[in-house]
Order: sequence, then structure tokens, then C-alpha cells
Amino acid sequence: MTRTDSGLCVRINRPTVPTIYPPVAEGWYLAVHTVSPPDSRHKPFQVGGAVLAFGTTVALLAVLRRRGDPQRSPARAALWAWCPAVPFEAVNNAHIDTLGVLLTVLALATAGARRGALLGAAVAVKLLPVLMLPGALSGQRSPKRIAFLLSAVLAAVALAYLPYVAASGAGVLGYLPGYLHEEGYEPGHVRRFARLRLRLLLPDAAAGVTVAVLLALTALYVWLRGDPARPWRGALLLTGTVLLLVSPSYPWYSLLVVALVALDGRWGWLTVTLAGTVLYLAGRLLPGFPLQTWAYGAAALTVLLGACLRSDRTRRRARRRSERLPIAA
Repeated sequence: MTRTDSGLCVRINRPTVPTIYPPVAEGWYLAVHTVSPPDSRHKPFQVGGAVLAFGTTVALLAVLRRRGDPQRSPARAALWAWCPAVPFEAVNNAHIDTLGVLLTVLALATAGARRGALLGAAVAVKLLPVLMLPGALSGQRSPKRIAFLLSAVLAAVALAYLPYVAASGAGVLGYLPGYLHEEGYEPGHVRRFARLRLRLLLPDAAAGVTVAVLLALTALYVWLRGDPARPWRGALLLTGTVLLLVSPSYPWYSLLVVALVALDGRWGWLTVTLAGTVLYLAGRLLPGFPLQTWAYGAAALTVLLGACLRSDRTRRRARRRSERLPIAA
């Protein structure tokens, strides 16, 4: 609870500043509020979170079965449904990220204008799904197709924001500048780059630039080398890399990673969610201890180990196949 200057006690942590949430998120809040009984408090939003989480499970089942592996589909979908982060963050804490996750899963399962529109709607829920763009464009070389998808995304975002821009102008950004200042993302404050700075022995001034370069290279790799039949694979690589480098202390940011892991099956990326949870719950209990560095550093090592093991298995399978090939006379 937060007490305002007038003495009013509210359940909004910053009641005196404009909201930071994009328009589709605001539309969801309005819809839930409209159908909620009087004095129901936060319960309808928790019910709404449960509906969104269940809808995401159904969407994952549909996408995975369409991929042609019905036996593994329930296990993959259960990875999302049973992951502890989902009931805690999507339902109990009712974070709006779940709506963005559902729209993202639906977007990656489609193509063309529909993919762009759904992805644009996801971006207009929470800005993080913008990281799906390189994955959604995996393997695309046609300038026409690329421009078509990007135009659909931009059109969806613009249509969502248009009433807000008309009403408030530059104020449509809400508390975003203040939030970036609080979280240490502005120039000269690199608290979020602690793990990167330790690992690469970088000065503070170079941390932000290095993060930007690494993410740009990752996005380029996903676009040029990604599998167009599995756009979620490149999306997972870029999103997970962003969270590892930026190292947020908010585990609900990684709900998107949990859904992408369910689609792709690379389990090691779940440690990114675990790192954010550990940092969120224990960060204040260990003052002075570099928990951010250790938590996200361990997650990065787990991801790298998983990549090495998959590469080794791929080489062994290729070698066994080559040994079984008949020798030409």
C-alpha cells in the first residue's frame, strides 16, 4: 500500500505519476475492471492472469502439435503451465506480461500480416516482445516480406497508441524516463551491467556500448542464420541474451523466456528465470554481496554448458550417420 500526499491509501506504488504501461495493457486493465464486482480488489486480475496463463498453455499445445510431434507436445506445454514462475508471477502477482506472452506465442505460430499484427499488439502490452522481431524475420531475405512484416508491426503499435498520443502528446511515455533513471539504465549508471563488467573487465563507460554491440550482433545472427520454420529459436536466443546482459531483478520479465523454452526445448535458458527470482527475493538480504553477478553468471554458464552439450551430441550423431553410410565400390 502507498499513502499519497493527501493521506489517501492506495494499492498503486506510484499514484502521482502517469502510467508506464502501453495502451493494450491499459485496455486489458480497463476490461477487467469493467467486469469486476465492486470491492473485489485484486482478485479479478488474478483470475484474468489465470485465464491468460491457461490460454497460453492451449496455444503452446496447438503450436507444438502442428509441428508434428504430438507425443512431446504435452510435456513441452506443461513446462510452461507447471513452471513455478507462472503461478507466482502470472496469476498470484497478475503481471500483465502474460498477455504479451500469449500474443507472442500466437504471433510466432502464424505468418505474414497476422504475425505482424499480433506481434505489434504484444509490443503494445509490454515493450519486451520487440525482441521477437529478428526471430520473426529468421531467414528472410526478401525486402518486400521484411517491409511487409515490419509495417504490420508498426501499424498495430501506431493504432494502439494513436488515441493516447492525441490526448496527451509526449506524455504518452508516462513514467518511462523516471523508471529508467531508477533502474540505472541511463548513461553514467551501469548497475544493470555488473555481471558483464566483471566478466569482460570493462570500465563503466564502455559497458553500455558493449551491451549494445553484443545485442546488435546477436540480432543480426538470428536474422541471417535463424530457422524460419522455428522463429522461436532465434527469439529465445536474443531474449535470453538480453536478460543475461541487462540482468534485471524482476523475474516476471522472463515469463517470455519460459514460453519460448516450451516451444524450443532448450531447458538451460530457464536458469535466467531462476536468476531473476533469486535476485528479487534475496537481493536485500545480502547487502554488499554481488548476488547479481553470481546469479546471472551461473545462468550464463548453464546456458553455455547446454550449448556445448547439444553441439557435442550433434557431432556424434553426424559421425554415426556417416559411419552407417555404405562404402562405394
